[in-house]
Amino acid sequence: MSISRSVKKRLRQSNKRRLRNKQRQSAMNTAIKKVKNAITLNEQDTIRNAIRIIAKTASKGIIHKKNASNKISKIMLKNLKINKNVL
Repeated sequence: MSISRSVKKRLRQSNKRRLRNKQRQSAMNTAIKKVKNAITLNEQDTIRNAIRIIAKTASKGIIHKKNASNKISKIMLKNLKINKNVL
């Protein structure tokens, strides 16, 4: 029994999307890890960039928007606690 053309196309599309989503998720996790060091060094640009990446990941539907909001909130609280400044 052969696979229909539509099934082959669907497999190609889902694989492409899975790899793209995995790449974006990985970039987000890397940005979050960089933030931990950036907060102690008071590098506001790195923190802003990480927040932007998290928000973009949520807008693409890779993570839930409440999950993204929670991550951003934790970053902001840590930054405020250590550096006493708001972005």
